[in-house]
Amino acid sequence: MACAAARSPADQDRFICIYPAYLNNKKTIAEGQRIPISKAVENPTATEIQDVCSAVGLNVFLEKNKMYSREWNRDVQYRGRVRVQLKQEDGSLCLVQFPSRNQ
Repeated sequence: MACAAARSPADQDRFICIYPAYLNNKKTIAEGQRIPISKAVENPTATEIQDVCSAVGLNVFLEKNKMYSREWNRDVQYRGRVRVQLKQEDGSLCLVQFPSRNQ
C-alpha cells in the first residue's frame, strides 16, 4: 500500500469530496451541514454541485452511487458525491481563488 505522501495530488482519490448535505440549508450541523445557512441552498443535488463547479472551471467528477453516512433518506435525489481537484500534479493550485477546501 502506497504512503499518502507518495500519491500525487492529481490522483482522483486525492480530490476533495463534496456531499449535498454539506450545502443544504435544511440540515443541522449534526446532520452534516458545513457552511453557514446564509450561504447554503435548499436541497442541492450532486448534479447541481457538479454543474456549478464545472462552470467555475474546476476539474470535477460525479460518483452517483455514493451516500453521505449521516443521510437517513435513501432516495435517489439525496445520492451522489462530487470529487473536486484543488491541486495539480506538481502541487500548485488549479485555481488561485480556491486555495483550500474551505473556500
